[in-house]
Amino acid sequence: MPSAGLLSARKGQLYALLALLALYAAQLAGALLPNLPLFVIASAGGLALDLVVQQRKPSLLAVLGRARFDVTARQLVRDLLLVVGVARLAEPTTAGEATVVAGLLLAYAAHFACQLVAVLVRRDRALPVLTRNVDASQLGLSPAPPRILARQPGRRLLSFMVPATAGLLVTVVTRDMVWGVAGVAVAIAAFVAGTGWLARWLLRGRRAPDERTTLDWLDAWLAAYRPTHAMYFSGGSSSAYQANMWLGTLAAVEGRPLIVLRERFMMQRIAATDVPIVCLPKVAHLMALEHSPLKIMIHPANSGKTSQVLRIPSIKHTFVNHGESDKLSSCNPYAKAYDEVWVAGPAARERYQLADIGVDDRDVVEVGRPQLAPIRPLAGPPSGPFLNVLYAPTWEGWTDDPGNTSIMLAGENLVRALLADPTVRLVYKPHPMTGSVDPRAGEADARIRALIDAANAARAAEPGRERPGPQAAADLARRTAELNELADAVFRPDADDVERMLVQTLPEPGRAEAVGRAQEACEAAYWASVPGWEHQIVDAPLPGLYSCFNTTDLLISDVSSVVSDYLASEKPYAVANTSGLNEEAFRAAFPTVRAATILTPDAAGVPALLAAVRDPALDTLAGARTELKRHLLGPDEPPSLARFDAAVQALCARADARRARQPAAGEESLREDALREETRLRLGEAVPGEAEESEDSVTA
Repeated sequence: MPSAGLLSARKGQLYALLALLALYAAQLAGALLPNLPLFVIASAGGLALDLVVQQRKPSLLAVLGRARFDVTARQLVRDLLLVVGVARLAEPTTAGEATVVAGLLLAYAAHFACQLVAVLVRRDRALPVLTRNVDASQLGLSPAPPRILARQPGRRLLSFMVPATAGLLVTVVTRDMVWGVAGVAVAIAAFVAGTGWLARWLLRGRRAPDERTTLDWLDAWLAAYRPTHAMYFSGGSSSAYQANMWLGTLAAVEGRPLIVLRERFMMQRIAATDVPIVCLPKVAHLMALEHSPLKIMIHPANSGKTSQVLRIPSIKHTFVNHGESDKLSSCNPYAKAYDEVWVAGPAARERYQLADIGVDDRDVVEVGRPQLAPIRPLAGPPSGPFLNVLYAPTWEGWTDDPGNTSIMLAGENLVRALLADPTVRLVYKPHPMTGSVDPRAGEADARIRALIDAANAARAAEPGRERPGPQAAADLARRTAELNELADAVFRPDADDVERMLVQTLPEPGRAEAVGRAQEACEAAYWASVPGWEHQIVDAPLPGLYSCFNTTDLLISDVSSVVSDYLASEKPYAVANTSGLNEEAFRAAFPTVRAATILTPDAAGVPALLAAVRDPALDTLAGARTELKRHLLGPDEPPSLARFDAAVQALCARADARRARQPAAGEESLREDALREETRLRLGEAVPGEAEESEDSVTA
């Protein structure tokens, strides 16, 4: 059974499709009967609805495209029916009818000519390299052409044909062919003018640099910047959080940091940072890093494209993961491909050795979790009128293990038990990839959201439930706008990748600190803008996970890295056991739950758990949490960032020593391998990445 959100989207698609078909039928009926009002309303309504679909229902456009009923076919049918209507209702002369038909054919020819120029412009502006926080002024980049001309052929066709449709409908009403001919002429003029305007981007002053020029510039920039350590990341759009959690740490380490991406769409999904970002989609161009001063690469995630960069022998590689838990994914056999594996504390080292997957213990380095610094420690029992509880289930994962996530087997029971307590305020933060593998997880998520919405409606109806005034919402909007402005996240609507590269140049000094302050202010404004009694569903980038940690008194989660991170606060936490194991076996199998309250799928233990959080005398696990924190995250001294920095410098030294020992041999062989890999990618043999933005699916 599809989730509620998916059902709603499908209903919207169905209604829009039925409306389109009904308007086509009405237009045909109006032309054949003939019925003037029906014909005019259906003709104008069909075009208007198609324009709305272009704007608001892009998923329906994909469905229609697969059915070979794309925007060109739809508009062509609409125009053919217009011609039939004109012939039946306006009774034109043969010459007048021929003029209209010839004009429409010419308009379509002009549309296809504009599309040809648009393809050439897009290809010209598809640079082999994209950058952010880098001065690319030497490349002579130009702002993007209007989006409706370059990247929205569907909207362009419909919009430019409005004068033709309007003119022909006036002709039907007045029986004067002048209006139809004039409307078609205006449409032709719009296509011709648009084509001419767009062709300006193919002239010398506006053309993007060619591949060789761009790659030479990149080599020169790398030689001048001399990066020492880089974070390499590849993944889908929903996985950007895995890289974003390491941005602050990467920037704080001594040296010159760099971020290397492989997917173009990921450029704007990386959060605000002053670290230079380079996107190299093709394998052959990735090899430019081989000749750069770059010494080490830090990998927060494994992906199909990771193996491509591991082949560069001049760079040392380390795996840091985007979080540590007791799941098998935290000790993946792929880890043995790296030179080193950096973990938080002794628990992860033990995990790798117990897993016996080929990772040498000498290659495991304990560095702590530097990004946990913003998490505030436990400051006593809850003091406010509400006990704030964070329920943060993980996602279902790639396996069928029922213990991966609690959301399907226990989520609704847990939420019902929490909502049943009138002194509990629930903060529900599902994993961003929930439902991406198993639809049942998405369905459970939808039901949990419905429960929370119903509880909020009931609580709002109670006397004395006030909401913050409009000033709080205005303050949040203002601070969000300030944050976006500081983070260079505001662009012209027409901007493309090249224009964003031009705009996102070298950041102003001190911008990173200003962004950090703005983000803290934005998160504070968020919590101030919502009532303290209202349950919250947090599924947006702000507020972040650690802000949720600091705002709540208790965590309920699964066996996941969220538990390890929350332990930095030493606040009480609980883990839902949906593995099928008894409690003793569950604690033995997953060390991260040793200091947790274990909850069964029926959520029977929730009342006792809430009582223990309210009364420290009932909290028998406080000492265990302190001990487990050291075991999972390592000692407090030296600070985690200092240990991480020391690991970076040590691995850089290993890279320097290796380069000193190795002659510059085998480079030609490596380039040949890269070219072969590029050929395989073009033939579709490699692991597919996320699709590029399609010209027929671009919306505002």
